[in-house]
Parts: sequence; C-alpha cells; structure tokens
Amino acid sequence: MSEHDKKRETDAHTGTETTGHEWDGIKELDTPLPRWWLYIFYACCAWAVVYWIFMPAWPALPGLAGETDHTRGLRNHSERANVAMALDALDAQRADGFAALAGSSITEIENDPELLGFVLAAGEAVYGDNCATCHGVGAQGFVGYPNLNDDVWLWGGSYDDIRTTLTVGIRSEHPDTRFSQMPAYGRDQLLSRAEIGDVTDYVLSLSGTSADVGAIQRGATVFEVQCASCHMADGTGDRAQGAPNLTDRDWLYGGSREQVMATIHRGPYGVMPAWESRLDEATIDALAAYVFLLGGGEDATAGPTGQ
Repeated sequence: MSEHDKKRETDAHTGTETTGHEWDGIKELDTPLPRWWLYIFYACCAWAVVYWIFMPAWPALPGLAGETDHTRGLRNHSERANVAMALDALDAQRADGFAALAGSSITEIENDPELLGFVLAAGEAVYGDNCATCHGVGAQGFVGYPNLNDDVWLWGGSYDDIRTTLTVGIRSEHPDTRFSQMPAYGRDQLLSRAEIGDVTDYVLSLSGTSADVGAIQRGATVFEVQCASCHMADGTGDRAQGAPNLTDRDWLYGGSREQVMATIHRGPYGVMPAWESRLDEATIDALAAYVFLLGGGEDATAGPTGQ
C-alpha cells in the first residue's frame, strides 16, 4: 500500500473517505459525483457522438466537403447553403419588383397597391441605411439638411430631378455633380459687416419680416448687385443653379436674423454624396420614387422611364 493510501481515512462525520490530503488541519473528502450527474454526463457524451454523425461538425480538408469547410453529416445540412438559397429567393423577388418599377410612372406606381408597397418598403430600407443620418428618420431634415417631406426643392422635385440629384450628388466628386457655391461675403471680406446687416434685413423682408426701412433700402441695392444673379431680382431663386427661394419662409440654415447673417457671412457649402458608385440603378429608382412619394414630389407624370 502506498504512503498516500495509508493516509486515507474515513471521515467520522460524513462517513466519506478522505483523499489523504491535509492542510492546516483541514482534510479533503473524496466525495464521489452523484449518479444522476454522471448519467446526464454520459447522455451528453452519447448525444454529442450522434450529433457529430448526423449534423455538420467536423472540419474537412479542402475539396472533401464541396464548397464548405466542414462535413455536412448524414442529414447533409448546411446553414450556409440555406442562407444562400434564402438570399437567392429574396433577390429573385426583388428583381421582379425592380423590373416592374423600371417600366412604371409615378402615377402607375400610386395606382398599383402591390408595386406601391414594394417601392415604399425597398425605398424606406435604402433610405434608412443611407440617408436618415443626415435627413432624419422621418425625412424631416435638420439645419443644413433639407426637409424631404415638403414641396421646397433646391434642384427640382420631379422624379427625374430627384433621381439625378441622387445619382450625381451635390458638390460631390462626381464629374457631373450638381454644383453651386455661395460666396462667403463676410469671411472673404466681399461685404462689410454693415452691408451684410442691411442685405440680411432686405432678405428677411422678402418673406414678410419687418425691419428698418433704411436698412431694407440699402440692402436692396446690395442684393441687386451681389445676389440677384442667382436668387433672381425678386428673390424667388433659380433651381437650375440650386439657388433657394428667399420669399417662402423656408430656411435651410435657419431663419432668424443672426442665422441669416451667419449664412451670408460664411457662405454655406453643403455636400451630398453621389450614390451612383454605391447603389445600382434599380435601387436608386426605388429610393427616388420613395423620396418623391414622401409628399413633396412634383410633376406626377415623371417616372423611372423618364415619362
């Protein structure tokens, strides 16, 4: 009998043998595992063996398991294959919707409940992934980012206008991007602070805000020389240049006197990316139709076919 076994003894309180180990008067009991625990352990081992046989579990050498890197088991099961099949089915379903969209005008979309549902669902998903960060989840816009729900458009609100804007972007790196640039009249010292104050009062007066009559008169002269070429003599703007209407009380960068002065001083330069390199044509079609249908779209006869 080994020295270790000689040290084993039966504990008087539990009737269980000790392991022979003792430290500072504390002896370690050699308590066996409960039988129910052992039965569960053995059952789990048996279940693991069965699972290994029937389900994909074992890594395979290249070429031994087809396109996967593991054996598929007797059930020939593959989650990767299932996901690929589901994606193929989804792509086929979307292809039908995109094909129908490509041949439909906005009016036809609105009159076809199934196609309208597809456009709203697909467009909303694309919008949420790519546009909501700047324009808001509800397309309500923020300071510097246009509201897409109203009928105020810088570059036009027909389907074709919206689609072109999405395709080439605004002041983006696309060679055909929509481009306009308002001078920074204060930062570049093109106008004095007093002149900026006067033209601010004049601009605000165009939408009904009262101001000092003398300032408005002086501002009108500055406006005629510096601003009318883009915003037009009456301040109604020019979509061909992306110059906003100054008479409608809709302000992209804020409509208080301080905000308008700041806009004139620094010359805003907002950028929207060109989505042509990020989204395919069918997806841009769906996104343009979705934005159009938010409520502010113009000229309902225009559509994905340019009608």
